[in-house]
Amino acid sequence: MICIPNANLPVVLGLTMVKAFAPGKCILFGEHAVVYGHPAVAVAIDSGVEVELIESDAWTIEGMPFQSEKHPHLSHILEDVFNYDGKPLEISINSDLFSAAGLGSSAALSNAMGAAVQKLLDSDCELDVIELAKIGHAAEAKAQLGRASPTDTATSAMGGCIVVSGQKVSGTRHVFDSSLVTPEGMRKWSICEVELPDNLDAWLVLGFTGIGSPTGDMVAGVAKLLNDDPSKHKEMDAISKITYAGLAALGAGNLEAVGMAMNTCHEKLQLLEVSSRELDALVEAVLPHSLGAKLTGAGGGGCMVALTEQPQRVAEAIEVAGGTPLISRLGAKGVRIV
Repeated sequence: MICIPNANLPVVLGLTMVKAFAPGKCILFGEHAVVYGHPAVAVAIDSGVEVELIESDAWTIEGMPFQSEKHPHLSHILEDVFNYDGKPLEISINSDLFSAAGLGSSAALSNAMGAAVQKLLDSDCELDVIELAKIGHAAEAKAQLGRASPTDTATSAMGGCIVVSGQKVSGTRHVFDSSLVTPEGMRKWSICEVELPDNLDAWLVLGFTGIGSPTGDMVAGVAKLLNDDPSKHKEMDAISKITYAGLAALGAGNLEAVGMAMNTCHEKLQLLEVSSRELDALVEAVLPHSLGAKLTGAGGGGCMVALTEQPQRVAEAIEVAGGTPLISRLGAKGVRIV
């Protein structure tokens, strides 16, 4: 059923307007191992993507004509999910995330778009973040030719600390299950959340290498490494154990143990050959001022992340080492109307 906008939304020059924001994410533990059924732990960060929709006389995005085939995830949300048949929309996007850096910018865009369209059609609605996570995941699958993990969209929609695995993870709160028919067959995930203690006095500082992170190439490289050297599977098992230890430390508020787990996880990812000279240099530069640090995401480029009580010192160290810093709280809020 199509909902009709009402007078509760802001009006710009007589036209209805709505803004929504969705955060990016970084992975604390479990990258690459999650591909093989082990859990991954992700947290929402303060930076993200804002989408503004204004009713207009023509469909535009960032001042250019909107073409559905060039924006399949946004088209899926408008046409397949909400069956939008209202006035044309002027779509504006503002992101303060590094591009192609493994911070979930595409998922944040999908979530922000879903929230904005939902609010535009029903200004009295309360956002259902779980439903938006599912919508965002479907939109990402549409854009990625049927391949997409729910990690980025769930973390961006729900905020906080999210665990994604092939099964429910003990010590967490199960929220929902997700499935997707991929070109390789049916994939299923369990999405859980970890309640972080309120008194955590620590920050995340991300360091961007300036090099894009080629996720597909890195995943394929790990698959080839495991095929050529099956003994490397032990590193996957080790990352899984580190992830569970890191989860327990997070839930208990033991930041020193979280940092130790991050350091060990980075060492294992190095053994899987997914780190790089640039990532290792940033990690090494921040360790004197951090509880722990590691690459985050697929590797090969993109970002590293440090857990620290001295965010400015760490940000300065990243800059001196040639990276670009981004400071965030540990577990930001999820998608919202702004």
